[in-house]
Amino acid sequence: MTPDQLITFAAVAEHLNISRAAVALHLSQPAVSGQLRQLQDEFGEPLYQREGRGVRLTPAGEQLASYAARLRDTWRQAHAYRDALRGLEQGTLRIGATTTPASYLLPYLIADFHRRYPEVALHTADGNTTDIVGALGSVDIALIEGPVGADLPPDTAVHAWREDEIVAIMPRAHPLAGSARGASVALAALGAEPLIVREAGSGVRQIVERAFARAGVPMRVALEIAGVEGVKEAVRAGMGIGFVSAMSMRHEDGALRVFSLSPEPLTRRLSIVVPHASAPSRVVQQFLALCLADGA
Repeated sequence: MTPDQLITFAAVAEHLNISRAAVALHLSQPAVSGQLRQLQDEFGEPLYQREGRGVRLTPAGEQLASYAARLRDTWRQAHAYRDALRGLEQGTLRIGATTTPASYLLPYLIADFHRRYPEVALHTADGNTTDIVGALGSVDIALIEGPVGADLPPDTAVHAWREDEIVAIMPRAHPLAGSARGASVALAALGAEPLIVREAGSGVRQIVERAFARAGVPMRVALEIAGVEGVKEAVRAGMGIGFVSAMSMRHEDGALRVFSLSPEPLTRRLSIVVPHASAPSRVVQQFLALCLADGA
């Protein structure tokens, strides 16, 4: 017994006529008759009987017809789903994103993608860099702001995406805000200041700590807090100087001053990570292309 034989039997049961079933299946009548004969041999008893110009199902045939119809319907649904995926009309995309791109880039990318492919279901997960790199097995694509490291799952591709700058932020009334030259502040000047840093595993924190270590400047950490908005609120509250992505300051109201660090700005490259890169789905390919075009 084969799926083709059952699908053929479902057509015969629907039309109760072998010739019409053959036309519906785009098969010759002998081919349909041959499959019916093989199916009856498999069951060892008649599944239908000739009646006039058509056929009538036996009780065994009626029972088998219910199974065959479900198989045929599932087969049709699978083909429709395949065609929909080829046309990107349906599908699911699971996106992982670290804190900064999740908050300040992903909403715009999702909105653009949804306008183009409204039937694709989108699911997102966010966290710091360590969280998202550790969860690559459960997402289709990930937007990463920190170093991804070398310990990635097999068949994972890393695409350089766009550049970002880590900036220092402080209240407008802070003494350094008035004494700093232009839009930058010397890293050495921050060694005596209380600092607000992101939680362990944050890409921003990793970059800031490495910069202070290279410069030989001590860090006086006054507060460790999760999330970009937590850092900004702590700075507003006067807890100290914080470090965030420049893109997180695009819509600020002016209560905070933003400074690049000197002698050299702290820049980093955001990455797009694709698990199962040797055989990505069309949905992943299209979202990746959208992201890369946005970052060009």
